[in-house]
Amino acid sequence: MNILTFDSDDKLNEAAANIIIGQIQTTPRAVLGLATGGTPVGIYKEIVREFQRDMFSFRRVTTFNLDEYVGLPVDHSQSYHTYMRKHLFDHIDIPSSQCHIPDGHAPDLHEECRRYDALIENAGQIDLQLLGLGHNGHIGFNEPAHALIRGTHVVDLAEATREANARYFDAIDEVPRQALTIGVGTILKAKKILLAVKGEDKAEIVERALKGPITTDCPASLLQTHPNLIVLLDSAAARRMK
Repeated sequence: MNILTFDSDDKLNEAAANIIIGQIQTTPRAVLGLATGGTPVGIYKEIVREFQRDMFSFRRVTTFNLDEYVGLPVDHSQSYHTYMRKHLFDHIDIPSSQCHIPDGHAPDLHEECRRYDALIENAGQIDLQLLGLGHNGHIGFNEPAHALIRGTHVVDLAEATREANARYFDAIDEVPRQALTIGVGTILKAKKILLAVKGEDKAEIVERALKGPITTDCPASLLQTHPNLIVLLDSAAARRMK
């Protein structure tokens, strides 16, 4: 585990972007696992800025997003399809056929999970997986549980997760109660994992995830078992780390 701490958002975003860009430059046909939420926004902005300087190309890159809300059409303002187009895909040269996000509006959600797992398997091993960290230790939408599911699956979102995401909706009642998410097993199969965490409100869960016992009650703690984990923390999120 390689933990790096930064005294500003800009420096963390730049470091994360450079790691992702370096992966693409080294492996032009890279398979990237991508995340959504508040933390990656600045990272994607930095990637787009570097792309516009003609530093690299996404033309041969394939991407797989971690998750999507159940019940939201792909063009819904708060769907992760919309998020990815807004913050990244519409600003780079990646073909849309190479951008994959679970379809939370599919008529058969379990078949959609099987379809998504097959797409990931056919693409080969994920070269780099970008992750954020939920307040309860979730990665993707893998919530704390007695046991964690390896592959893509339907998950009931914890109330704490819904409350954390309510800021993106007009009211908490509009936040979906379920999501599709790739499993922790799929995440851990990535060759490299990049975990980015910001904010003092994440300091306690950062400590639990990176220094506490490995337990499904804190799904992110399983990242301690990965042989190539890079952790980027701002100084607030790193407050409880020595």
